[in-house]
Amino acid sequence: MNPGNFFAELKRRNVYKVAVAYAIVGWLLVQVATQVFPIFEIPNWASRLIVLAIIIGFPIALVIAWAFELTPQGLKRTEDVDPFDSRSGQVLATETRSKSHAWIYVVIVGALLSVGLFMLGRYTSSRGVALPAPASLEKSIAVLPFESLSDDKANAYFAIGIQDEILARLSQIADLKVISKTSTQQYKSAPANLREIAQQLGVAHILEGSVQKANDQVRVTVQLINASNDAHLWASTYDRKLTDIFGVESEIAKSIADSLQAKLTGREEQALAVKPTDNPAAYDAYLRGLAAEGQSLHSVYAMEEAVRFYERAVQLDPAFAVAWSRLSRADLDLYSSPNDPTVSRRDAAKRALDVAQTLKPNAPETLLALAAYQVAVLRDYDLAKTTYRLVSKMLPGSIDVPVSLARIARRLGQWDEAVAYYEQALVLDPRSVELVISAASNYVDLRKFDSALKLCDRALDIQPNDPDLMAFKAGIYHCLGNLEESAKLLPDVTAENPSLVVFSTKITQLRLERNLSEAVRLLEARVAQYHFGSELEKGAFTKDLAFAQRVAGDGAGAKITAEQARKTLEPVCKNQPDNDFAATCLSQVYAMLGDKNSAVREAERAIALKPSSEYGANSSSLNEHLALVRTIIGENSGAISILARLLEIPYWQWGALYGTPITPALLRLDPAWDSLRSDPAFRKLYEEKPK
Repeated sequence: MNPGNFFAELKRRNVYKVAVAYAIVGWLLVQVATQVFPIFEIPNWASRLIVLAIIIGFPIALVIAWAFELTPQGLKRTEDVDPFDSRSGQVLATETRSKSHAWIYVVIVGALLSVGLFMLGRYTSSRGVALPAPASLEKSIAVLPFESLSDDKANAYFAIGIQDEILARLSQIADLKVISKTSTQQYKSAPANLREIAQQLGVAHILEGSVQKANDQVRVTVQLINASNDAHLWASTYDRKLTDIFGVESEIAKSIADSLQAKLTGREEQALAVKPTDNPAAYDAYLRGLAAEGQSLHSVYAMEEAVRFYERAVQLDPAFAVAWSRLSRADLDLYSSPNDPTVSRRDAAKRALDVAQTLKPNAPETLLALAAYQVAVLRDYDLAKTTYRLVSKMLPGSIDVPVSLARIARRLGQWDEAVAYYEQALVLDPRSVELVISAASNYVDLRKFDSALKLCDRALDIQPNDPDLMAFKAGIYHCLGNLEESAKLLPDVTAENPSLVVFSTKITQLRLERNLSEAVRLLEARVAQYHFGSELEKGAFTKDLAFAQRVAGDGAGAKITAEQARKTLEPVCKNQPDNDFAATCLSQVYAMLGDKNSAVREAERAIALKPSSEYGANSSSLNEHLALVRTIIGENSGAISILARLLEIPYWQWGALYGTPITPALLRLDPAWDSLRSDPAFRKLYEEKPK
């Protein structure tokens, strides 16, 4: 057949029209399956089945279009249709135009619907809704702290580690909602008020357990309870030698899934069956590391201890991939803290990550360590987001994923995404004070103080009268200019108070009240008496004392103290060149000593340490310090310009309990800005009503 005749025949037989229409309608169905099905929790296999059917159906539709034709008398073989209708040409032409127009309308409407659903999917995925939805209440569980029944109290770590490992395996099951450990640790091992606890945690079932370890023998006892009626759904006791303990956590997780009728995918069953190591001593060191890491919220020294245990574990078993991953993440936690942001700590994290990637590159624990490195060292946040979302498919119950994605969103200035991720995290970790305050801090940075105060009250309901939480709440009242309410939350504070948050917030309260002599007295006692954990901490408080003396009018005393701070901070900045907090402290010291060039240079260096893509970090707290430096050295117009811009944007602070955003009330009250008050442009910043 002549090629020209062939294509003409394709056109006559409507094959082109069928192909285009099929493509449009097929694309529409794919968008419906991928964008709408998840809303109604229709399984993923249904979407895949539809896509497969559309692909297979395309050549079939083309064959049918070639062989058959739709006529007023029904579907007929093309060979049986007379191309010359006996009716008048006018009637035939009218019908042809009508069918042609109808076909065009179908294509246009289908295309518009397809594009609309596609854009909806792109928009919603960019708003932070890509993580798996939590399972139903009927398949929800909280694992309470396991009781240690060992005669040797030093074996308590073993019960903690076994609980952690069971949680790690349960978090791999997408059909279960598993509450994070940080929300359950506040409860006793076998409490009487199970129904109340379940309501607080938002679950239907509770797992209780105990562990007894004596020499090389281990007994693990567990029971699964329906919290609504205290019914025991399942219970079992496992007696093992220490060399055979590795599989117990997997057996328990599988039994829980069976009892709650949670469906396991093939990948999940394989993941549950994996043994982390065959070396009992290495596993023991690993469990000790997990227990130490659980205390790291209270002390940086606990994380250092965890690192030592993980190092011991990988020395005993160099093929222990999970321990290598944990070691890398623990090193990164220390590297990201103000206490040890050193090159040696960073390199240690990279070495451990490299080994984990060599051993098990696609394991979820390895990917978690990789994502943490991408954030802390590479600062490639888009790549880290991709890695965390991959982990979410392997560990749908992991609290690390939504929390980490929330922090990334904050760094990128994607504030609505951050709010959404924090809300997702609070479903899995509803009683974690750290998480609640992190979410509250996000609202503070957005200057949504009412929402922040509600979360503060939620945290105080979990830990009533906690000094750090009360100080954090007082800081929010500082932003609002309500010194009366903030004073109620800050009792008498001594120079020996161990909490940096409480002490620093008290100093701010005294400064805002203009009780400057008391602020100087407290800081003098702190610098003279307190046993500081690092030279940076000592230098920062010495700098604070110099600034308080300066604001109080003691210029000579301020310069003497600032010189002491300079001698402490310069070696710190030299040894920790990437530490922006140290750089900001030193910049203020230079400003108080009258070294204008060094002051501005150091403040701008701190800002330059943050990539320009980090909207929050590059535009808020570090720039506030630059404004303060410019105020001290008398560059008022530059300071006012910075402050005006800071009032218009969300804020970024170093940590959940440190710092508050600039507000009109703070500009009005804080004597730190007194030298700017003669300028009408500055007064305008706090006298106008906020937008």
